[in-house]
Amino acid sequence: MGDNPGMDQPTRTVVHLMRHGEVHNPEGVLYGRLPGYRLSELGRAMAERVAEHLAGRDIVHLVSSPLERARETMAPIAERLQLPVTVDERVIEADNLFEGLTVGTGEGSFLRPAHWSKYRNPLRPSWGEPYRDIAARMLAAVESARQAAQGHEALIVSHQLPIWTLRRFIEGRRLWHDPRRRQCSLASLTSIVFVGDHPARIDYSEPAADLLAQARPGAGA
Repeated sequence: MGDNPGMDQPTRTVVHLMRHGEVHNPEGVLYGRLPGYRLSELGRAMAERVAEHLAGRDIVHLVSSPLERARETMAPIAERLQLPVTVDERVIEADNLFEGLTVGTGEGSFLRPAHWSKYRNPLRPSWGEPYRDIAARMLAAVESARQAAQGHEALIVSHQLPIWTLRRFIEGRRLWHDPRRRQCSLASLTSIVFVGDHPARIDYSEPAADLLAQARPGAGA
């Protein structure tokens, strides 16, 4: 035991969860999993900024949500790191019954009385994929990434609600929450530090913080 004091030390692995950059969405649509919603010019600048930030990290494994905005966010990072990208359905945006509607008024608004029945249970929530299901699939995807990058780092590009739900689950907090209080800005990194196979801490950073003030409200999810 005394001859090799470092032999029994557990392996340290980091899995970074990145929210994609700003999306071009001038109509203010709740786009969810709808196809065709791509990064704005600012969103591409955010992705480039994070690629620069991660250039010196020990990242060996890349994973992306299948949605366009996530894959476009990953593109400059994969090019900078010269790594292939695994597309994983488990890190996709949360399913939502209001998909395709807008926040405003009129027939397309999810605030119309016709939609009020969908609000009957905000703790689940009743208007979309249950929080526990989101946490379970994200946890499984992170565990796969941890195993693939064991002893190094992995990066997953996903979406705000799945990332925030997983963070609350790992921290032992209730999963229902006020969306306005999420700490998960555009192009941010929520980094889970594992010691062995157990999460030891969660770090949070905003490599594109100086660009956030230019973002259009409601342009990213």
